[in-house]
Amino acid sequence: MLPEELNALIEKVITNKCELQYIELKKAGQGTPEKLYDTLSSFSNQYGGGTIIFGIDEKSGYQVTGVYDVQDLQTKVTQQALQMEPVVRPIFTVSEYMDKKIVSAEIAEIDINDKPCFYKAAGRLRGSYIRVGESDEPMTEYEVYCFEAYKKKIRDELRMVDRSSQADFSTETLEEYFLKTRKVKTNLAKLTSERILSLQGMIIDGKPTVAGLMVLGFYPQAFFPQMSITAMVVDGTAFGESNSSGERFIDNKRIEGTIPQMLEEAMAFVRRNIRTATVIDDNGRRNDKPEYPLKAVREVILNALVHRDYSIHTEDSPIRIILYKDRMEVENPGGLYGRLTINDLGKMPADTRNPFLAASLEVMINTENRFSGIPTVIQEMKNAGLMPPVFESRRGNFKVILYNDRHTAAKAADLYSDEEENLTEARIKAFCSTPKSRDEIAEYLNIGSAYYVMKRYLRHMLESGILAMTIPEKPKSKFQKYYDPNK
Repeated sequence: MLPEELNALIEKVITNKCELQYIELKKAGQGTPEKLYDTLSSFSNQYGGGTIIFGIDEKSGYQVTGVYDVQDLQTKVTQQALQMEPVVRPIFTVSEYMDKKIVSAEIAEIDINDKPCFYKAAGRLRGSYIRVGESDEPMTEYEVYCFEAYKKKIRDELRMVDRSSQADFSTETLEEYFLKTRKVKTNLAKLTSERILSLQGMIIDGKPTVAGLMVLGFYPQAFFPQMSITAMVVDGTAFGESNSSGERFIDNKRIEGTIPQMLEEAMAFVRRNIRTATVIDDNGRRNDKPEYPLKAVREVILNALVHRDYSIHTEDSPIRIILYKDRMEVENPGGLYGRLTINDLGKMPADTRNPFLAASLEVMINTENRFSGIPTVIQEMKNAGLMPPVFESRRGNFKVILYNDRHTAAKAADLYSDEEENLTEARIKAFCSTPKSRDEIAEYLNIGSAYYVMKRYLRHMLESGILAMTIPEKPKSKFQKYYDPNK
């Protein structure tokens, strides 16, 4: 970043009096902080990276103290960065603020194939960190494993289940599976049943896999009791609230069986517990309108069943469906997989955590393994006049939230129009209907690095004519702002 941008960032920190997801403060008035490894690790592992600012004392009311020696500080920070795996390469900026020297170190996000970044002396398990709010937290063993599983293409769905045998497959389900597979996949039509099961990942060396039991098993929960769904209806807007009778749940059910069975039983649970409004159209015909579009609900639950993590780390964690008065939440173990981010959902093909499971369900229940689930959910909520779905991926869990308030339909339409199905460039274009600075755009996108925003989005949008500069003759001016020239 430019010195002027650093000064603007300092003013923002002093005004807000807090660190941020992408900003770490260090006073460095008497010397270089000795242990930066946790922050170097967490920013390197974080989407968009982060910035360390040296010369501000958080504990003294965010007083600007300056740094003891600019050159020595940069040297020693670089030395610590060299002790990371992979090596971190900070980008330094020096500015003068209130007659004090301030230094920033921008830490870029590393490629997913190199994650997690960790302090070599502590090792991968103890030296890997993740940013949580304004603090650096040690990664759990599971969080480290998630990166390793992606890099090494570990297929947990193909784990052999030692206690099982093919006698644990349902005879009726097997017959249906072979009939549909031979019909849909003509290349497999002439193979033996055993060969089909093996090629499709249902068995390995004659033993059922996790995927095999979850699709074809007579009772998968005999081996994995928590690979199920817990469904609850809460009489309120917060978990733990009770009604006038002291009941915490209006309805509470554990749903078991194969994935197709759990999907249908979960849908029955939702239908039983959501409200339905009767609407009379212009022709006098009666139409029942459910509280949530059922096609969207089905896609959300199916997504949780297909894309949950089936590793040993999460086999004791069920999928949860909670119906509150104002919303429905579906949460599954296993955050977003691979290169996909929240901003990418519905816009690009995703890395598939469980490809064999997805392929089998495409045959058994005619699902579409073509990345259409999230766009379908968004479109169905839009058609119903409801707010856009909310997606969250936090520390190994993925959650979808559907809100039921139709009084905000006009606002919902505006949000869908502005975000154009969450395309980031469209969001920036709409936000810049009046001129905005890089910092304002970065804050709007919840990305801490204005440099990253420029490199990743603004440069392309300027070259394409989607945005224009308020001061084109001085592209690096600290007063530069960006706007939609077609407005």
